[in-house]
Amino acid sequence: MSNTTARARLHEIIRDRSFGYGEITLASGRKSNFYFNLKPTMCDPEGAALLAELTYEALKDDKLDYVGGLEMGAVPLAGALAQLSWMKGAPIGAFFVRKKPKEHGARLAIEGLTKTESLAGKRIVIVEDVTTTGGSAVKALDAVREAGAEVALVFTMVDRDEGASETFAAAGVPFRSLYKASEFLKG
Repeated sequence: MSNTTARARLHEIIRDRSFGYGEITLASGRKSNFYFNLKPTMCDPEGAALLAELTYEALKDDKLDYVGGLEMGAVPLAGALAQLSWMKGAPIGAFFVRKKPKEHGARLAIEGLTKTESLAGKRIVIVEDVTTTGGSAVKALDAVREAGAEVALVFTMVDRDEGASETFAAAGVPFRSLYKASEFLKG
């Protein structure tokens, strides 16, 4: 399947499974009359495969060591991308950042790495399912920078176009998206 065909099909899946109208409060605290909940798309076999394939294609030339982001939205994306990158012979490891470290066990903020692995000096991409202002992704960005990683970029599946570009520009990090919210809104 060509990237154009895959992108069109994924758009249909997101529209049918993950997009809707109705007043909601976003993670940023803002009110909106439309929403994206990408979990049904990320948990759909075809949706998950297309998200991984299109994300891999968008990132394959960025020379990445790891992909990850803030729980919960980044977890299925990072795992699917790690698996696909392995299958394509260009492995990219995965991790995720907890919203707050566990209060038991190893008490880690960054999960998915062994005791001998570190993000220090590694090129990583922060992935996110839906981005509004960028505040959630900045939490992951700060955590991996604190761990010594080089953040190559932030990549989201859907950019709501509500300030994230400015947030990441201020943080000195490139920002790209698979889709813009406007691609789903009625004309």
